[in-house]
Amino acid sequence: MSKTTRVALVTGSTDGIGKQTALELLARGFRVIVHGRSDARVASAIAELSKRDERAAQETRIDGWSCDLSSLAAIRAAAPSLLTRAPRLDVFLHNAGVYAQERAVTSEGFELTLAVSHLAPFLLAHLLLPSLEAAAPARIVMVSSQVHLRGKLDFNNLQLERGYSGIGSYAQAKLCNVLFANGLAARFPTSVLTANSLHPGVVGTKLLKQGFGMSDGPDSLSQGAQTSVFLASAPEVANISGRYFDRSREATPAAAARSVELREQLWSASEALTGERWNLSPLAK
Repeated sequence: MSKTTRVALVTGSTDGIGKQTALELLARGFRVIVHGRSDARVASAIAELSKRDERAAQETRIDGWSCDLSSLAAIRAAAPSLLTRAPRLDVFLHNAGVYAQERAVTSEGFELTLAVSHLAPFLLAHLLLPSLEAAAPARIVMVSSQVHLRGKLDFNNLQLERGYSGIGSYAQAKLCNVLFANGLAARFPTSVLTANSLHPGVVGTKLLKQGFGMSDGPDSLSQGAQTSVFLASAPEVANISGRYFDRSREATPAAAARSVELREQLWSASEALTGERWNLSPLAK
């Protein structure tokens, strides 16, 4: 494997759109770090990807990282191994997410959907910053959803102790994805990193069935991965940051997603919840 091989971490890549994204990045010559909740799930995904892309397997471009993203403690404990194995990280692509019909909390007391979909990448991106800066210009890609258009943020009820609904929690988390990408874009020059968010389409995944009662969607897995792969690899977006994409084209996100006030409120709240203050390096703005 060449020292110039681009490296991508794809969270939630043991099945569905995430695994398809990993496969397509491998086909483009990336070294891909496959993430899942357990060693067994990661090993199974790597075995399948190795069969489907024998060249990538022969070139040892398929790696694995297991971590429970619902636990901030687990992320902190597991992040150093990523920094060691990927001292240069070209792409951090956050695809992992959950949909909970009933309100659930993590072992640390956070509402589950918010924890996995937003707090986890907020913390992990900061912990991986040395590797991202070493690969500058690096890319952070947040898989949001058109459902973010229904998202609302009430900072007095961010954990949704009151008035919980599965769709409300999911929409809030997906709005957070767009706002986080925009917050990163406001803090880093494109010469260091870019950060963008996207709607992947409507694909017949496990989450679609659990959350929306649909066994199938109009888009294939390949179509669902298309925009993520585009933002992770396409040269034409190398200097684009803080934008929202749908079908590999820039689209207009919700008005709330464009709010600088909401963006900064969320950043401050996320620092407080995770205990992770972003002390930006001299490379950042």
